[in-house]
Amino acid sequence: MVMKWDDKRYYSLNYFLRQKFGEKVMKISLDAGFTCPNRDGNKSIGGCIFCSPRGSGDFTMMSQDISKQFEEAKEMMRKKWKRGKYIGYFQAYTNTYAPVEVLREKYYTILNKENVVGLAIATRPDCLPADVLDLLEEINNKTYLWVELGLQTTNEETAKLINRGYPLSDYITAVKELKRRNIDVVTHCILGLPGETKEDMLQTIDYVADTNTQGIKLHLLHLMKDTPMMKLYEEGKLRFMGKDEYVDLVVDCIERLPTNMVIHRLTGDGPRATLIGPKWSLNKWEVLNAIDDRFVERDTWQGKKYK
Repeated sequence: MVMKWDDKRYYSLNYFLRQKFGEKVMKISLDAGFTCPNRDGNKSIGGCIFCSPRGSGDFTMMSQDISKQFEEAKEMMRKKWKRGKYIGYFQAYTNTYAPVEVLREKYYTILNKENVVGLAIATRPDCLPADVLDLLEEINNKTYLWVELGLQTTNEETAKLINRGYPLSDYITAVKELKRRNIDVVTHCILGLPGETKEDMLQTIDYVADTNTQGIKLHLLHLMKDTPMMKLYEEGKLRFMGKDEYVDLVVDCIERLPTNMVIHRLTGDGPRATLIGPKWSLNKWEVLNAIDDRFVERDTWQGKKYK
């Protein structure tokens, strides 16, 4: 029997949020002005080789004030969706990498906004000290919260190549500590990292599938201007995935995920002005529709091959 979540053959974030809150819930991406230990010299400089100068927060509003960012983004969203609730998404750089009193002020500024039903906090597994975990637990007891961890790959050689800056054991510890506090975990995985085979990528997916965490984000590797990865591109050591290849790979991945794991993202995109490639990724809805079609063509669904 084919499994479906409304009209999708995978457990989408939109479906999950509508089931949980009973209405449309919109994420508002924020840049809270943090940095990253992979940029400030604590672990390294320059960041992960794929990370843009804006710390992967390229689609956040430009205002320095997060309250103003939130309100500006909210007004833009209301043009499309007249009614709904909001989740404040701390997206840019590492959003637990600051003194806990600074984090508290930033988080509660957004949490206290009207119609905000939760927070999403993107961070690194090696940036979750005990006092920060305690703050996250406090927030989780008051509202809905998920924490996003940038794993990208379980291959330690690839991790070194992309300058991730921490071992797999840090991810394991972070998941354990967050789960101990009943905080939902969403893992980021990048498909198409330099030198990785399809088997490498599926190995990462299988690993995440067995963590019993709440969600996953699948990102297409894309090259942005002014990133360290430009060096590999100029040396001819970077291969962009084709659209059909990527679509098939995404379906392969989702087949291997448990049916209770929420799919937060199926692809990655970058600003048109700074994207080097692959250019087909700019047509995001075309890619998403192709993925939906491929599920039907292959008569498959999320979890079909999960063991």
